[in-house]
Amino acid sequence: MTFPVIGVVGGGQLARMMAPAATALGFELRVLAEGEDVSAVSAVSTSPVGDYKDLQTLLDFAKDLDVMTFDHEHVPAAHLRALQEAGVNIQPGPDALIHAQDKLVMRAAIDRLELPNPAWASVDDVDALVRFGDDTGWPVVLKTPRGGYDGKGVRIVGSAEEAAETADWFAAMSPLLAEAKVEFTRELSALVARTPDGEARAWPVVHTIQVDGVCDEVIAPAQDIPVEVAAAAEDAALRIAAELGVTGVLAVELFETPGTGAGFLINELAMRPHNTGHWTQDGAVTSQFEQHLRAVLNLPLGATDALAPVTVMKNFLGGDNQDLYAAFPQALASEPAAKVHCYGKSVRPGRKIGHVNLVGASTAEVESVRRRAGIVAGIIRDGRVPAEEPPMTFEENA
Repeated sequence: MTFPVIGVVGGGQLARMMAPAATALGFELRVLAEGEDVSAVSAVSTSPVGDYKDLQTLLDFAKDLDVMTFDHEHVPAAHLRALQEAGVNIQPGPDALIHAQDKLVMRAAIDRLELPNPAWASVDDVDALVRFGDDTGWPVVLKTPRGGYDGKGVRIVGSAEEAAETADWFAAMSPLLAEAKVEFTRELSALVARTPDGEARAWPVVHTIQVDGVCDEVIAPAQDIPVEVAAAAEDAALRIAAELGVTGVLAVELFETPGTGAGFLINELAMRPHNTGHWTQDGAVTSQFEQHLRAVLNLPLGATDALAPVTVMKNFLGGDNQDLYAAFPQALASEPAAKVHCYGKSVRPGRKIGHVNLVGASTAEVESVRRRAGIVAGIIRDGRVPAEEPPMTFEENA
């Protein structure tokens, strides 16, 4: 009797966190790593180093795999099609993945599906950007269609005069994506998973808090969200997954816009496990990492019910403390119920190096759970108990 072999292109923390789920289910996980020191290498015994932009490297890695999946969306689409032609089982496939690789393609698909989209345009130069801004109103958001993440490749343009300063972006890549700047109360994420046979399941919609373009905190489920808005957001994510042929985990990032249309607008898509789904490791019946593996293997999906009335995920980025483990005694003692997930990365300022999950027994505990999770994360990040901060509110993204 043999168990399947799953290959993951990319050796970041997402691939690393697939490893425990693969081990539990008896699957063999292999990772194509960018270097010997990337996050997944210490967790996955078979982690050859290679360039994911080189087709022959990908073909060599694909040998003996039952399925190939991804830690990121950056593998060239032409390579993915060549792999498919060579008989490699790729999940998600290039026809779906292009919508996470290219934001212009994604915006056009959201329009085609008649789902809530902000006003947008493909702009070839500064003059086109100025026309868009004059038509929709300033400020506008300018994005690189490919390669951006965690706030990179995103620029707020406040006026026609400021638009002139974007000429270097057009020189580097054209066309670019221009979007109307959305007035929103908070950011949400709708996470779903889908198999090649079309079975799909959704986790509860969550509230995500971004700091400097990076996910800082997730509150699951989103508190005080109207039932009809949560249902519409789940339905939108499930429809996107079905219509675009997505397999594995899909994250649909949303802006909440109360009193307008469906109550939200779609921001971006990711076709892999996602930072906004890390709470599922300790707060849901089936984690996003186990579900992704089940989905790409076309196995029945697991239940997505929340295990507690509230779960908070708090990221910690690189800070002053270089010796993370030295902070563990104080951090773990401060909150015995906290679950700490470290990514095995060297510490650099602003780099994602881990997160903390903490569950609460009632929705009334949300602020307490946030504060306690923040203390644990802060101790690990800084090597000391963080200074008292002002009370956090749900409107801090507006």
